[in-house]
Amino acid sequence: MTTNTNTNAQVTDTAPRIDLAKSAPKVFRALVGFDAAAREGLDPALVELIQIRASHLNHCAYCLHMHTNDARKAGESEDRLHMVAVWREARHFFTEREQAALALTEAVTLVADAGVPDDVYAQAAAHFDEQELAHVLSLILTINTWNRVALSTAKVAGTDTRR
Repeated sequence: MTTNTNTNAQVTDTAPRIDLAKSAPKVFRALVGFDAAAREGLDPALVELIQIRASHLNHCAYCLHMHTNDARKAGESEDRLHMVAVWREARHFFTEREQAALALTEAVTLVADAGVPDDVYAQAAAHFDEQELAHVLSLILTINTWNRVALSTAKVAGTDTRR
């Protein structure tokens, strides 16, 4: 095992870990279904921005690689992709609606730090109707779950085999 000195995270580079899709297919299919339901009715560009930001925060290289590639395929610009991690300093790259979603993504992803502040929630609620907000929140929950699956099972960035 090697240690990443920046985060003290343990990275396995020897023994393979469990493949959740093969070992718990019913659970895996449920996650896929939850993810698909969460995306319904949301702008695909917004979906990718949310997934990219959560993946940054969770240090999930596997998901970050996957979702930046998905965003590019969907027509997202390199400029915006480079600015997601520093969106507060580069607000002009993002709409107010996207900024509200990114702030909510950060609050929910880092929920143990300070909960979800009322002002962050209120800002999101001002930019999304109730159904959209429920889907944004659900998407944030799903990407956080996927990040944890990828990190727990030591998925390697660049090995996504989806078609």
